[in-house]
Amino acid sequence: MKSYLQLKDQVHELGGLLFEVFHYLALFVIGASIVWSAVIAYGVMISQGHATISDILLLFIYLELGAMVGIYFKTSTMPVKCLIYIAITALSRLLIADIQAHHQADTGILLVSTAILLLAISTRVIRKPASD
Repeated sequence: MKSYLQLKDQVHELGGLLFEVFHYLALFVIGASIVWSAVIAYGVMISQGHATISDILLLFIYLELGAMVGIYFKTSTMPVKCLIYIAITALSRLLIADIQAHHQADTGILLVSTAILLLAISTRVIRKPASD
């Protein structure tokens, strides 16, 4: 019986180690993918000779994704506020692109603006838990 419990503990430790290795490897791959994508996007901007507001907002999305990975790496908790900020930035980018393309107000602009407002309100609702 003792041997079974020791084996179970060793398997549990190995499982924990494999999880940690996968966790850090996945974070590294995600972070590297963000950097790679941002560099490619910046290269496209350079080749065009200018950057639009949509391009700059895309770089902010990459920055926020990188910050989210960094926070998750340091704390092992998903920073929900970062996800909300990314969503706000992505919706703002969509809104700007839609206005630039169509040059007219429609219900789509109202819906996206409402979604941005709801996300902004949700950042105020989400609070950090009180420390003990």
